[in-house]
Amino acid sequence: MSAAREEDIVILGGGLAGASAACILADSGRSPLLLERDAEPRHKVCGEFLSIEAQAYLADLGIDLDGLGASRIARVRLAHGRNTTEAHLPFLARGLSRRSLDEALLLQAGSRGARILRGVSAREISTEGKSIRLDAGTKGAIQAQTLFLATGKHDVRGVKRASAGTMNDLIGFKGHYRLAGRQKIELEGYVEVMLFAGGYAGLQLVEDGLANLCLVVSRRYFDDAGKSWDRLIARIVDECAHLGERLGAAQPLFERPLSIFQIPYGFLHDPYAGDPPGLFRLGDQAAVIPSFTGDGMSIALHSGRLAATTFLAQGQASVIFQRQLRKDVQRSIRFSSALNTAVRYRVGRQAIFHLCRGWPAAMRHVTSLTRVQESAVTGALATR
Repeated sequence: MSAAREEDIVILGGGLAGASAACILADSGRSPLLLERDAEPRHKVCGEFLSIEAQAYLADLGIDLDGLGASRIARVRLAHGRNTTEAHLPFLARGLSRRSLDEALLLQAGSRGARILRGVSAREISTEGKSIRLDAGTKGAIQAQTLFLATGKHDVRGVKRASAGTMNDLIGFKGHYRLAGRQKIELEGYVEVMLFAGGYAGLQLVEDGLANLCLVVSRRYFDDAGKSWDRLIARIVDECAHLGERLGAAQPLFERPLSIFQIPYGFLHDPYAGDPPGLFRLGDQAAVIPSFTGDGMSIALHSGRLAATTFLAQGQASVIFQRQLRKDVQRSIRFSSALNTAVRYRVGRQAIFHLCRGWPAAMRHVTSLTRVQESAVTGALATR
């Protein structure tokens, strides 16, 4: 076995969780090595919805959402077939592409003292006792005292997530569109959630007046559409006329949609799974919440901050962090996973839509119940 380069702190992944942890660690005088797989900024499959909790973390890290052109979202609209209902959100949300947001956070981390290597990913991670070794491809082997695993939905050989009990037959798609004038006006200030037989879709504006369409479908639904994006959209539009109106004269801005397979919705990492001390699992490597909640980004930011501050206070006691993170997010993940299961059935979709139409405040309550708990966010922000 070749000699490994030794590093005190390695952060694998430069998304929201990894970059936010890098900022906190660098502010404390540490100089973490952050490995980001993408050589250049890129788009990612994501609803791009920033809740009030996510905004609080970003503001604390010095991210200027107004300067980045983030949209403002005050209402939610639920669509089922040809029918819609809507309600005010319990907070002012923002919309911003992951391409812009992730790059802004990486720049923040670098400016604070984190060492960032782009175009580098780990092929495999091996753990034995307290040892953590990364195969970083062209960068060779790295022996890490502490590893923050923040690779999002992408698993790494040797430390893959346990998928048992999760809904992992789902496929996520994402694309940006330039909507026709009237459709853009009608979408302004809203996040729209559309229910259909094979899954659901979310639509909202991000920066520059562009619309982000993010949808989740079952593998069977995609197979029945001939594994074709065009046929998939045509099938959804045939059932959900509202989406057809939005996209009717829209200009797609991606040559082909982004996609990700086997999303393990409902995953919650077991703090006692046998990871060595010093291995901190962040973001989607620790917890995966169904995307219709719009809380994935706040969980990522919360986990990045909580992991970094726990390390600074407790050293390599990663189990303390994993226990606290699980406590902070398990209520929202279990509730949203139950909803996600319900909308997979026709009777469930109908019941949820009719409840929301008859009692619009239900949408506000659902939004509140799928958030990281306010006390957890307040406590994390008070710790430096």
